[in-house]
Amino acid sequence: MARKETAADAANPGRLKQIALTYKMTRRADKKIGLVLAAVGIVTFGVFLAIGFLIGHPIYLGILGFLLAFLATAIVFGRRAERAAFGQMEGQPGAAAAVLDNIGRGWTTTPAVAMNRNQDVVHRAVGKAGIVLIAEGNPNRVKSLLAAEKKRMNRIVADVPVHDLIVGTGEGQVELKKLRTTMLKLPRVLSGPQVTATNDRLRALGDLMSNMPLPKGPMPKGMKLPKGGGPRGR
Repeated sequence: MARKETAADAANPGRLKQIALTYKMTRRADKKIGLVLAAVGIVTFGVFLAIGFLIGHPIYLGILGFLLAFLATAIVFGRRAERAAFGQMEGQPGAAAAVLDNIGRGWTTTPAVAMNRNQDVVHRAVGKAGIVLIAEGNPNRVKSLLAAEKKRMNRIVADVPVHDLIVGTGEGQVELKKLRTTMLKLPRVLSGPQVTATNDRLRALGDLMSNMPLPKGPMPKGMKLPKGGGPRGR
């Protein structure tokens, strides 16, 4: 029991520090975050306390109001922190890949399955909605990347629906903050075994890093081979 309490006590400072860091990050993009949270907490508590006095139970309603005020403040803080994080990530290379890493269970994501010299990039996600190609970069250039990737996949997964999304704020594009929601709203057309089979077939294509040829000659000092990229014995 003592060990469990010690571990819990050690974890609490870490959580508090993480919350403090998140608040500081959010405040850089949202200057009014402190006032908003205070207003939400005070108004929620005040409303329940007033109702408590009206019905003759200020203590019970006060306690309930305090708990609900804390909950409301936490919800508002979480949403504004998320909005601030997306605002700072918007337009940054690899931002969509970071969102895909946290999309949740049921999806298998592969970053950078296609890229050009301008660093426009296409990521791939596979789930019950089928295959989703997510492009980041110049809208005109990524269209050719998407078309090439679809053609490449069509050789082995022609029977699986393919969706393509371009991350951005322009017309016909998906904002970074709405990417996860957009993907989760796609109709589910594949079963679990079909998703597994699709992933197995796509592995035959490899990804951008595994398809890149290794340079000839001696390996530069300090350079490391990617995992799985080393020579295999026969």
